[in-house]
Amino acid sequence: MNAREWRVEDLDFIAEMERECFPNAAWNRQALAESLLNPNFYGVLLEENGAITAYGGVSVLFDEGEIQLIATGEMYRRCGRGAKVLELLIAEAERRGAKKLFLEVRVSNAAAQKLYLRYGFVGVYARSRYYPDGEDAIVMKKELG
Repeated sequence: MNAREWRVEDLDFIAEMERECFPNAAWNRQALAESLLNPNFYGVLLEENGAITAYGGVSVLFDEGEIQLIATGEMYRRCGRGAKVLELLIAEAERRGAKKLFLEVRVSNAAAQKLYLRYGFVGVYARSRYYPDGEDAIVMKKELG
């Protein structure tokens, strides 16, 4: 398993994985490309035998960071890849000076919530009807450093 930063040539595949993982709230290729051009953004992915198995992205501005997306391909779930991406994003946020790290997670995504709790995130409030399909989000926060 190789970890590396996103490249432009990865965007089509990441956009396809977004549609598979989040059919109602996927980032499209344009949004992914705009993130890649943003100096506050860091995108990382895991690659095995030329295939992207998991990816994520974090933005840091001043002392706050936000994990904007994180996903694992369906056949690679429950094998530690999501945790590895999360660790890399947390480390990069700390390296860039973040003291707090935020993320949103669907109220129905118990597996992701469990992962985030294991890494020290705590729920701080809910965002009603946050996702395009009307589902609520839980905003979670982790104190860094």
